[in-house]
Amino acid sequence: MDFIKRRKKRESKNKYPKTTITVCIIITLGFFVLFTARLVDWQIVHGSEYRELAKRSTSYTVRTDATRGEILDKNGDGIVVNTTHYKIVIDKLYANEETLDTNLLALINLMNLTGDKWEDTLPIELSGNTLSYKKGAEDEIATLLSEDYLNLDENTTAQDCFTKLLERYKIDEKLTLTEQRNLVSVHYNMELTGYSSSNPYVFAKDIKRSTVSAVSENTQGVSGIDVQTYLVRKAQDSDLAPHILGALGSITEEEYEKLKDGNKTYSLTDSVGKFGIELAFENQLKGEGGMKIIKRNSDGTIVDTIETIDSKPGNTVYLTLDKKLQETAVKSLAENVKAAKVQGVATKESYGGSGWGEDCETGAVVMLSVKDFSVLAAASYPTYDLNKYSQYGDYYVKLSENKNSPMYNRISVGSFACGSVYKPCVACAALEEKTITKDTEIFCKQEYDYYPSNVVHCMHYHGDENVTGAIAQSCNYFFAETGRRLGIETMYLYSEKFGLGEYTGIEIEESKGTLAGRDSTSWMPGNTVQAAIGQSDNAFTPLQLATYAATLANDGTRLKTHVVSKVTDYERTKTIEDYSKATVVDTCGISKKNLDIVQKAMLEVTQDEDGTAYSMFGDYKVKVAAKTGTAENAGSDHTTFICYAPFDKPEVAVAVVIEHGAKGRYSMQVAKDLLDGYFK
Repeated sequence: MDFIKRRKKRESKNKYPKTTITVCIIITLGFFVLFTARLVDWQIVHGSEYRELAKRSTSYTVRTDATRGEILDKNGDGIVVNTTHYKIVIDKLYANEETLDTNLLALINLMNLTGDKWEDTLPIELSGNTLSYKKGAEDEIATLLSEDYLNLDENTTAQDCFTKLLERYKIDEKLTLTEQRNLVSVHYNMELTGYSSSNPYVFAKDIKRSTVSAVSENTQGVSGIDVQTYLVRKAQDSDLAPHILGALGSITEEEYEKLKDGNKTYSLTDSVGKFGIELAFENQLKGEGGMKIIKRNSDGTIVDTIETIDSKPGNTVYLTLDKKLQETAVKSLAENVKAAKVQGVATKESYGGSGWGEDCETGAVVMLSVKDFSVLAAASYPTYDLNKYSQYGDYYVKLSENKNSPMYNRISVGSFACGSVYKPCVACAALEEKTITKDTEIFCKQEYDYYPSNVVHCMHYHGDENVTGAIAQSCNYFFAETGRRLGIETMYLYSEKFGLGEYTGIEIEESKGTLAGRDSTSWMPGNTVQAAIGQSDNAFTPLQLATYAATLANDGTRLKTHVVSKVTDYERTKTIEDYSKATVVDTCGISKKNLDIVQKAMLEVTQDEDGTAYSMFGDYKVKVAAKTGTAENAGSDHTTFICYAPFDKPEVAVAVVIEHGAKGRYSMQVAKDLLDGYFK
């Protein structure tokens, strides 16, 4: 009995493993049956269909160009625009490799007849029958000899290098030396630029219309050679506003890492904005390239082209600049900086010494709309040609070496000692803090020596002076004493409210400037009297000074300063972002009563016969509130000027800084020219 029980138990244990094995065998056989059926379908039932498809299965993905958005002025006039040009393209997908060299030589001969240039970058030139390296092409020669290309010794002769290139590109030995050299140049540049089925080669660009016709006529029936249109981005008036517009440059690895995960597609061959509007609105201006798949069969014939992704142009950016006012700003600033220098040189020759303005070379001007603090005009001198700058090369080197730093943005980055234009701010603070009243008089004896180590000199002996007269006649003595009573901390707190030593909010690069006391590394009580007249460490950008003037005009309400009006789609039909609405940043905390006192005093600057700007604006067609300034520094004095107009209902505010200008009339003239342009 025990034996029978043990046997049944063993049979029970072996039952399930046998069942599992049987199921696995059935499943495996099922897979083999399905696979066999599929093979029969592929090779017998639909064999001819799939073989035909295989012949046509070679495909290439090609990117199409991305169009960058344009930049316009407030009225829609083009500032940076895309213009249509023509190029000759060799497309490997369509080109016949056997006849390529023959076609290239024909193209070169045609270009020689029309006078257009093809892309000849080979650093080996031919003179008679002698080959030599091009002078000044050391970097290109090093690339050619490098291990990435020919891997030759740096002392290899041009002839030996050329022989290697002939072998590399399999150039026909029966051709003339000139023809060989030209073909080597084309093939070398093809290799250098990555010529491939997905990357056509640009044989020549920016060709004339007459060349377009000639090439089109002579290449009929020749596959792979095509004349195409392309867009070139250029500044319409290349020296009009380069410091604001900015420029494009090749993307760096750091920039690529930062941008690659954004909502725009980037590659390491892209160009991106490097500064100015081009940088600040990179995401809006950047277009998206398209994608197409080209299919060809085994003999190379194109059988299908599928546009998988349509290209999308970038958006259009409207600035707040008025192009005509900007032209006035650039022209007037250049003329008055030069005039100040001419006058300074003449005075120095007559009287000797220095400090007459003979070292005047640079300056900046900004005009704002009081309504919304939009920038109507802003110029930095010297300026430069933005189109030439974008090409780098010799022009860029010259700009870099220029001692006057033309590329330096004096509008929003440069900080300058401001001089007496700071006094209205001090007056507002002192009136509000009840340090002085409208009728407080301080006796000016010309030399303010409360602090013997910080003696303040006044240009005139004014006698008893109240705040109105002190602003109109720019009395240093009055403001030195007022500043001492007020104290540096109170002074700079009010300065911040007016936007001095503060970022204005403009979209492009800007510096914060320097507020005496707040930003000073050390401070003595005597320094306060110098700060109160706009000296000491006070240094502000022309943009900050214009914002300050506009805040005074706007009854103490400071708005965000901006230079972009709106962003639309490329066709300018749909507004995507609107920046025209005024944004309040701060209020200066000055009562209307005290602001009236200071504003009327600024009017006296131009209307009182003793006012420092009376000679320029005494009989001007609209009433102008203003303040002149002279700032001591190494070399001739800087001259500064702020104003707003019309006095009763302010529309615009202007700030001018002429470095080492010495005489205030030149900075006043720049402002007057801009006011003329606005009010005409």
